[in-house]
Formats: sequence, structure tokens, C-alpha cells
Amino acid sequence: MATLIQQPLVMECTGWDAYRLLDSGAGRKFEAFGPYAFIRPEPQAMWQPRLPNWDAAGEFVPGSDEDGGGRWNLSPEVPDGWELQWNDVRFTAQPTPFRHLQFFPDMAPVWDWMRDQLGARKDAETLNMFGYTGLGTLALSDHGRVTHVDASKKSVAQARENAALSGMEDRPIRWLVDDAAKFTAREVRRERRYDGIILDPPKFGRGPKQETWRIEEGLPGLIGDCAKLLDDKSAFLFLTVYAVRMSSLAIAGLLEEALAHLPGKIEHGDLAVREEALRQAQDDRNGRLLPTAIFARWSNPG
Repeated sequence: MATLIQQPLVMECTGWDAYRLLDSGAGRKFEAFGPYAFIRPEPQAMWQPRLPNWDAAGEFVPGSDEDGGGRWNLSPEVPDGWELQWNDVRFTAQPTPFRHLQFFPDMAPVWDWMRDQLGARKDAETLNMFGYTGLGTLALSDHGRVTHVDASKKSVAQARENAALSGMEDRPIRWLVDDAAKFTAREVRRERRYDGIILDPPKFGRGPKQETWRIEEGLPGLIGDCAKLLDDKSAFLFLTVYAVRMSSLAIAGLLEEALAHLPGKIEHGDLAVREEALRQAQDDRNGRLLPTAIFARWSNPG
């Protein structure tokens, strides 16, 4: 039986050439995506900024609704898209109507962690659910075949473009536009198995046939089906949850129930990004950690 570790962890993103958290505060964050700096809303930044000025190339101004509406105010210098890189993965950044820039930089330590679980393996079968623009998929593709699933045809097309940009278009990746819950249920009926699964479900979404997804309703069944795709030789399952009033201990408990038939351990905690404002101010204190999501993960050293 998998052991639940109750003490929470922090998986920290310290930034790299493609991304840095420059400062945060007053409900906003100031970030550099390669050569361009942007301001975006961040309700968890309840403290005050440390830098006196935020010289940004663009700002996302949120709408009045709670579902993420809003608009970008961009300077003319910002192109439609520009190339960035993480490790051996190259990809295009671009401001989107959903305040993101085509990738989630706080996931960088997760990509490293998954690669560590697979070690030197080159024959692994892994599954990326809600795969978005494919950075996690491309990170996993160095270890074997990956199945990438997302309900958005546009996101899957961008993921394939990122694969070509990285010189990885010939790697064994299945690119699927599909509803996550329906796909996983079919995989269970097919008696498929995977060595690793990563899930990054949205709070709310729609499938390619307008299927409705609400995380509080759909997540238990989805995790239950994912558990049936793993066995005692599988290496990991990683679940992230954004923008939901939910504890990491709650989703860890969900994994503990679903994976009770497997060995290994279950851990949980926060994803967070380390701020660089103090480095710029030549201050010796540690930069603040800005939490971005909660996670729960199962690992099995085999």
C-alpha cells in the first residue's frame, strides 16, 4: 500500500533564461519571459512589491467576472510570438486571452522530477492528460513513447509545432484531441498500462464535443481510472490543481484511496516560484516564494 506523507512539500521554480519572477505584490506579479517583461494578476501576492518601478512591455487587465475574462495591453515591441527554451525543449511564447503565455513556467521542477523518476529508461510508456502546448510531453519523450491528450485542437497543434521547433517531431508521440475522462475510460477497457501519468486539469472546461468538465465533480472518477492504468512496475503519477479552493492534503487523500493497491509513496504540497526582487536590490535575504498551485504525486522506486 502506498504510504501518504502528511508533511507538505514545496516544489520551487527558481527561474531560468526563459522565465524569471522579477517581483510581486498588491495582487500582481512582474515576470520576464525571455526579453519581454509582463504584469499579470496574482491574488496570492498579498504583500507589497519590493521594486519601485515595474517597466513592463505589457499588462493583463482582468475583467469583472471570476472566470478569467480580461484583455492584454501590449506595447508595439511585443511580437505575435517568440522562441524560448527549457533544457532541450524549445517552444513559442505568446500572450493568450486566458492571461497565460502558452506555457506554465512553475511546472519546470515537475518536468525535472518526472525525468528523475524514469532515470535512464528509454522504453517508458507515459501519458500526459490535459497536455496543453506539450512541454511536459516533450520532456518525457526522451524516455520513450508519450500519449498527449488535450480537448483543444488549437493547443495540440501548438504542441506539435513546439515538437518541430525542438527537433522532436519524429519522436514516438501520439497527439490526440479528446475528452480526458472518456479517453481514460477507454484505455481502462483496453487494459492499457503506463509507466507514468501527469494530469493538469482545469477548474472548468469543455471537451471537443462540448463535454463539460468541472474539477470537483470529475476528478475522483478520472483519478480512479488513471489508477487502473498503473501497476507495481509503474514509476509515477503527478497531479496539479490550479485556482481551486482545495487543500493539497485533500487531493493527496484522493490518490491514497485510488492507489491503495500499489506500493510507493504519496506526497503533496505547493508549486511556487522564487522571486528575484532582492537579487536586483542586492539584498542578502531570500526572495519570497509565490505559490501558484497545489499538487499531489505518487512515486514508486520499483
